[in-house]
Amino acid sequence: MYCLVVFSPSSKTRLTLRDMGRFSQETLFHRLARAVCRAGCLPRKELYEAWEVARRVRRHFRGGRVVDMGAGHGLLAHVMLLLDDSSPEAMIVDRAIPASSATLHQALAETWPRLSGRIGSVSGAFDALALQATDVVVSSHACGAATDRVLELAVSARARVAVLPCCHDLADAGARALSGWVDGPLAIDLARAIRLQQQGYRVWTQSIPAAVTPKNRLLLGRPPSGA
Repeated sequence: MYCLVVFSPSSKTRLTLRDMGRFSQETLFHRLARAVCRAGCLPRKELYEAWEVARRVRRHFRGGRVVDMGAGHGLLAHVMLLLDDSSPEAMIVDRAIPASSATLHQALAETWPRLSGRIGSVSGAFDALALQATDVVVSSHACGAATDRVLELAVSARARVAVLPCCHDLADAGARALSGWVDGPLAIDLARAIRLQQQGYRVWTQSIPAAVTPKNRLLLGRPPSGA
């Protein structure tokens, strides 16, 4: 008997040249996936997460400088520019940006030369880069309190923001107060959405496919004067 091997989008296995044949179409996603395969440095789930988050964010937020916090290799920042070329540039911010992020950028810029010179990086704390009100701040799976820091900085700048949280701190007082009704991680994300509303933000609560990640709640917010 043969065992059917499922190509799971949630796998942490790196995409490499061996996977190129899985992405044979000329759609934007397949072209993106082939570039990621050529780079050979990203887990499969990061490709699918970045794509699903960016698609949903761009339905609401156009233009502006993209700031990808907790960016890792910065794939989300690149996809945001591919989906809306009216953004002049993107910045990736993380405490330690992997050296292979340059390999990823090169592979993407070879396919889309217009990306060259439009991606900057800052190694350091999230507040190492001053935010602007016209920015679109994004963060995919910034761990625990790091997501709250992203939201805090975006609100302070009155910038548009989208976060895909993970690693919830269940010792949070708000989570404990609601634990009789909803599970702890959901309670924390509900509190985040409410805090954004209290700051005058218009809020959207969405999700990316659970097949990509079980931590799939996407929170988006736009200030009253947001672009």
